[in-house]
Amino acid sequence: MHSLRFSALVALFAAAIGFATPAIAQNRETPYWASIRVERVNMRVGPSESYRISWVYRRPQLPLKVLRVKEGWRLVEDADGARGWVTARFLSRDRTAILVGKGLVALRANPGDDAKLLWNAEPGVVGKLGDCDEGWCRIDIAGHVGWVRQARLWGAGEP
Repeated sequence: MHSLRFSALVALFAAAIGFATPAIAQNRETPYWASIRVERVNMRVGPSESYRISWVYRRPQLPLKVLRVKEGWRLVEDADGARGWVTARFLSRDRTAILVGKGLVALRANPGDDAKLLWNAEPGVVGKLGDCDEGWCRIDIAGHVGWVRQARLWGAGEP
């Protein structure tokens, strides 16, 4: 009987933590970086499914800047400056970045313009963001890892 009460208490505690976690997540300071975690996300003009869809993202790992938090919704901004509301459950805190600017982006073996050139990538390519230091960031693009000037990345640095 005692172990049954203990099991019930543990289950109740676990459920309480499960319900508390989303409330804690709502209290994050904004802005912060997030990325799309699914294949398709609707951006809406307001924080509810009753608002019209203004854009549909079909780019998993695309970085977004979270500007506001409202219940289960996030007001986000993308690299082009488009703003709208997305459902929080479709976002991840995994850091990613998108290559930006004009012309090819050099990915180097080490931080520095004189480091060995590994390859060039097109603006618009998305990768997993690693550490940034002194204006250079490590990025993993589909298993190809290199260093890129931070100025050529949207999603790196402070939001």
